[in-house]
Formats: sequence, structure tokens, C-alpha cells
Amino acid sequence: MSAPKDVQFSLKVMINRDKTKVLFAEADSDFTDILLSFLTLPLGKIAKLLVEHYGGDTPVVGSLTSLYNGLVNLDVVHFHTETGKQMLLNPRSVFDKECLKLKLNFCDSEPTKYFTCEWPIRGKHNFSMYYDTVGCDCGITMSKETELRSSEAAEGGNDRVFCTKGASFIIGDDMRVAPNVAGSVLRTLAELGIRDTKGAEMRNVTFGYNEIIDLLRGMLVSRTPLTDVIIGKAQTNSGVFLPKTVVKAPKTEEATVSNFEKTMILNVMVQKSKQKLIFAQAKDDFTDSLFSLLTIPLGGALSLLGTKTGVTCIDNFYVSVENINGDEYLKTKDTKTKLRNTQLPIGYMSPSQLFPLTEGGFPELHIVATGLPGPRQLVYLSPSTVAHTKVSSGYMTCIESNLLHLKSPKGNGNYVKGPTMYMVTDDLTVTPLCLTSSLSILDRLGIPLSDVEELELKIGLEEALSILKASLTSTSALTNGLFGPSLKKRVKQEEH
Repeated sequence: MSAPKDVQFSLKVMINRDKTKVLFAEADSDFTDILLSFLTLPLGKIAKLLVEHYGGDTPVVGSLTSLYNGLVNLDVVHFHTETGKQMLLNPRSVFDKECLKLKLNFCDSEPTKYFTCEWPIRGKHNFSMYYDTVGCDCGITMSKETELRSSEAAEGGNDRVFCTKGASFIIGDDMRVAPNVAGSVLRTLAELGIRDTKGAEMRNVTFGYNEIIDLLRGMLVSRTPLTDVIIGKAQTNSGVFLPKTVVKAPKTEEATVSNFEKTMILNVMVQKSKQKLIFAQAKDDFTDSLFSLLTIPLGGALSLLGTKTGVTCIDNFYVSVENINGDEYLKTKDTKTKLRNTQLPIGYMSPSQLFPLTEGGFPELHIVATGLPGPRQLVYLSPSTVAHTKVSSGYMTCIESNLLHLKSPKGNGNYVKGPTMYMVTDDLTVTPLCLTSSLSILDRLGIPLSDVEELELKIGLEEALSILKASLTSTSALTNGLFGPSLKKRVKQEEH
């Protein structure tokens, strides 16, 4: 695969007569694969990409940016393991392997590596996805990388990830996407909301790594990402943006809260006069759940929120993809299901997780035993690959794998340590809680103690979904996520 900055895509774009707006772009399946891969990125991965690319000029994406920066600055002593913090800082996707096939590996996906003990004991094999960080039952950390074998023939090798090879797509400035179907130009333009092309000019443009990241940024903070990147006239969102025109969503299942009953208690400090949350005093469970937002893929977040995130271009893109005929233009019939996947890689689930997420399974592992003393050769193979693999010596047999959880030494635990209490500010910045920091924030905001009230809230799935949505659109995610009509009424009643 070429280095990210060496890969370029050619697009044909239609620009309006005044040369102030991109009406639409025509893109091939390689470029559209890149766009669709955005939906597989964990929210933390998106934040990481933007921080690394823009540095001091990193765009503010709701409260997601401050949540990520707070994680960066939180000392590792507050995590059960250093690896656990790294898992949150650079979260993996269950699609990392597929995304390696993208023409441009813009998010630096790497093949998953598996490590085991140098001396498996009594036929029992433990595995880790991180080098020299997790201890085996014998007390030695696992640092021996297993041999990885795969067969493109066995896996149905194809250089496309999501789209059908040879397919072409039309992309509107608000990121609605539709197949470029011969003979239905007017219908396609209507689907993209384009009604006037008089005097428009066709132009060839080139997109490389920088433009791809700029487009990802634009989809999160702008109403006109293509215009921003190609012409440079930005129209950024301000808080929650409610567009005048929205793509009509297909009938999809709304996010539900009836079958997920886990709750936790959160103490919040409220400014009574402005009915605004100042900060929350959180235990490790809420803090863990908050950081776990970073592990959710963008498409999974859209699915959880019923395609109503308030981020206009992301919503438009997701819904228009749902309307594409998957039999003709997408690689497989279940591609759409994959793009709205709420599954996390194995080892990422936290017991404090408030969302109805699932965790991927561990791949089937096979062992090649040489019959000689010493470490045996371990081989990772998918079931379909076994038949295509030749072993020169020894024999192959399937073994039961036992992947150790990587977040906590005690096993299936949280990322974050207790019993430390944490302060979560309105923009989701997390710091250790102490009395001086609490008073300092009140002093900095000029809020007298007489205007402050402490409330105890019960946080469940409904509240977690509200915080998730607000984190994508607002720098006051706690207030917008939790300060609903019932809480406002409660504050007013307690004032009198």
C-alpha cells in the first residue's frame, strides 16, 4: 500500500455560475469507499486524527474534542493499566482489517497482532492484542507474536471494501450521496436537492490525504464540506444546527431505552440563575462510561441515535447511504448493516457501559505442533483459511483460545480506577476532583455560592444517549444532554 500522502483521487465537480459553491461531485468507488469508511471510525479515532493533523488549529467538534483532550491530559495513575488508556486514545475498529484494503490508509489502520507466552503451559493458551503488557497464568508477560496466515482466495479477495467495483456516485455539497445512474440525471439531482445548474462549470479536482482529512472535518462542523475544501468558503455550524432541508430517512428502528435498565448516580452542580450545569462530581463508573463514548464507531452512534445526531452532513450522508440499492452498488447485501454496526473489538467493553453495544468475538485459532520440546508454533487462521494452508511439518489442530481482558489486572473491569472522584465540566473535560478545583472553577466563572445548587441525578440509557448526541454538537454537552424540561422545573421549584 502506498503511503497516505502519495495517494490521490480525481473528482469531477460542478461549481455554480458565481464560483461560490460546489453543486456536486462525481466520484468513483475508490473515493466513495473512503467516505463510507468514515462511518467505521470510533469517535476517539476521529478526534485523534483531527488533533494530530491540525495541531493547535484543531477544530472544535462539540464536546468530543475536549473529552479527548481531557483523556490525553489525565495521568495514567487513574487507569488500571497504561494499555487501557492507550486503547481509549487510539481505539480500534472491528473493520480495521477491511480498511487496510482502502486505496488510501488515511487513518493508519494496522493489522491486528496477537501475542502469547513464550512457554504455553499444559496446553492452555492465553492471548493478548498488546505486546508485553498482559501477564500469562505463569507470570510471564505475553510477548511472542503469533504467526498470521490468511488466504485472499479463501476470503474472497476483492480490492473494494464497501462499494461495487466500477460503481460511480454523485455527492452533494451537504454530503447526500447517490449512485450515478445513467438515464436518471434529473431524478438524481432532485435527490441531492439541486434545482438550478444554469451557467454551472465542470472542473477536475484532485483529493489527497490533506483534502480527505479536511472533508472529514467539514462533515462534522460545516453545512458545505465540499465547498469548504474546494473553494474555501466555510459555513460552520454553531451549536446544534437544525437545517431547513433534511434528507427523508427510511423507516429504521429508533433508539430504544425500554430493554436496557443499567443506571448510575451522578451529582451535578447547577447555576440556578442560568439553569446551566457547571460540573458533575462523578465516580469511576460514570467517568468510565463517558470515556467509552470514544470507542463507539460513528455509524454505531448514528444507529443508537436513530440517525438524528444534529450534525447535518453526517445525518444526510448516513441516511442517503441507507437509501442506496445495496444489491447493485454496494459490495454485499449486508454492507449497510456493517456501516451502522454498534460492535466493539474484543476487550473494549466496559461493565460501566450504558449503551446496548456488543463485543466482537475472538478469531478461531489453530496451533501447529512440531512434536519437539520447547515453544510450539501458534498460527492465527480463519476457518475458511485452514483448507488453503499447507503445513510443512507437524500437525494442525484447533484450540480453545482465552483472550485476557486488557483493561484491568483483575480481569473484566473498567478502564478508570476508583475510588477517586472526578470532575466533569460542561464540555466533558475530565479531571480528578478536589475542593480547590471546584472552588476555582466557580471563581473563574464568577458564580457565587448562593447561585449554586447540588442535585443528584439518575443516569441511564436515555440520559447517556442525550449526552452522546450533545457531545457531537455542543460545547455544553452536560447541560444540553441532561438539563431537560423536568430538571429545569425541579430547579425552579427548589429555588422557592
